[in-house]
Amino acid sequence: MAAKRRGLGPQAPGAAVARTLPARIQSRLCRCYGIEDAPAVDGFIEAADDERETLFVRDEGGELEVLLRLPRAALDGRRVPSFDELCQVIEGVSHFLYLAERARRELPATQLELELQAEVDKYVLLAHGAAGFHPARAARVRARLFERVIYLHTADTETGARYRMANDLAARFAHRLEGLFTQHGRFEPMRTALRRFYGAGQAEKIGLARAA
Repeated sequence: MAAKRRGLGPQAPGAAVARTLPARIQSRLCRCYGIEDAPAVDGFIEAADDERETLFVRDEGGELEVLLRLPRAALDGRRVPSFDELCQVIEGVSHFLYLAERARRELPATQLELELQAEVDKYVLLAHGAAGFHPARAARVRARLFERVIYLHTADTETGARYRMANDLAARFAHRLEGLFTQHGRFEPMRTALRRFYGAGQAEKIGLARAA
């Protein structure tokens, strides 16, 4: 892990309410999943050049130490991030928040859980436009996120297989959300389904996704 380290201790309510892109993303995810008093992600971020999103984690005497490295260009508030940069920031914040919440609840978190939840989080945030969660927009976002994909790791590697499984499961779950809820304007039941998915462990997450 990098030398810059911070523990996932509690912070004051409202500490995550800042105007940076990662803080805004964290705020939206917290509202979606009903998470309160999460540690503010800004305090754990290190900007990096020519690197993709990476979350470093170390268990130091029962306390998690975390560093989230994000592309410097994606954090430049003077420009609009590209789609890929935005996805990297959402993924990093999603990993951070999910890990913090599982640690708070004293529950384990697998790498597949982190990747699967991040894919769902990208879909939920990007499919929700200024006019709300519209079915046509959601379908376009789902296609862009899960169908037009280029993987950096081959399918015969552990990492490559995990990313492909997370992508497939998230695509199934997103399609299920559209079929059951968004196409019929049933947004409160959709929120309930999203929160159940978020609170689930790996086996239940897989089951919920494959039920689509």
